[in-house]
Amino acid sequence: MSPLIETVLFVFGLVALGYLAGLTGYLKAEAGGAIAEFAVGVAMPLLLFRTMVNADFHGTAPWLFWGAYFTAAAVTWAAGHLVITRVFGRDSRAGVVGGVSSAFSNLVLLGIPFFLGTFGPSGFEVLSLLISVHLPTMIMASIILFEIFGRGDEHVHPLRIIRRFFRKLLSNPLIIGILAGWVWRITGLPLPALVVRLVDALANIAGPVALFAMGLGLCRFGISGNVRPALALSALKLMLMPAVALCLVWLLGLPPLSAKVAVVAAALPSGVNSYLIATQFNTGQALASNQMTIATACAVVTTAFWLTVVVHVFG
Repeated sequence: MSPLIETVLFVFGLVALGYLAGLTGYLKAEAGGAIAEFAVGVAMPLLLFRTMVNADFHGTAPWLFWGAYFTAAAVTWAAGHLVITRVFGRDSRAGVVGGVSSAFSNLVLLGIPFFLGTFGPSGFEVLSLLISVHLPTMIMASIILFEIFGRGDEHVHPLRIIRRFFRKLLSNPLIIGILAGWVWRITGLPLPALVVRLVDALANIAGPVALFAMGLGLCRFGISGNVRPALALSALKLMLMPAVALCLVWLLGLPPLSAKVAVVAAALPSGVNSYLIATQFNTGQALASNQMTIATACAVVTTAFWLTVVVHVFG
């Protein structure tokens, strides 16, 4: 079996095990929330902290890398918004949910273990550069669009947008882990041996725990109506966004590893953030949850396809 295919099956196999554990009643589906909270609140921040402290980021082109990825995200977000509002006739608030569902990659619960298994520590270091700006950028875009489309004719207050942005940003454990790692890196001090052991013990289980929790979460969300628009958004997320990213990284001449990370990150399915934003809008919750479930299931095939493409193009 191809190592790439084996990695894809291993990663999504852990998701499937979590899903089956919830589906059969072996574990309560609600337990996925607690396990995911541990993964995102403790294990993943420590993994990112360790990466920021120890990583060698030389040889990357962050501005071109970020530009290629977020341009692909913007194109797909606009396409998702238009599909929901123009093709399926939903209102602008549901269009925002469609846009974010088609552009918000699951870089943490799925992406971190996936890239560690596929591209190793060097690929994860490049992914960490994306994670460090992905959350702030997508959160800011979501808040701005919520202010524009979620409040009707009410005036948009820039100060309120800024306050909400920094409140969400500075309370996010992933951002805290990244910032703490950068601060420690700047000091130049080595981590004490006991701290290294504690960090390693929790950081090393972050990936499997996150994938299993994601499977349990998918069992809880399930599929309930809105299948056609969810399928359309899944096609945009899994095919259009990585295709646009592939064209951009090739045109911009990114280094091979950065190019592969950008395309595969764009090819990842949506995560729970789209559902949370739909809940905040109080519209499109079923659309977001269905799209997340469908896209994750289809990603077993599409992610393997894009991995094969980038290896063929960039070596």
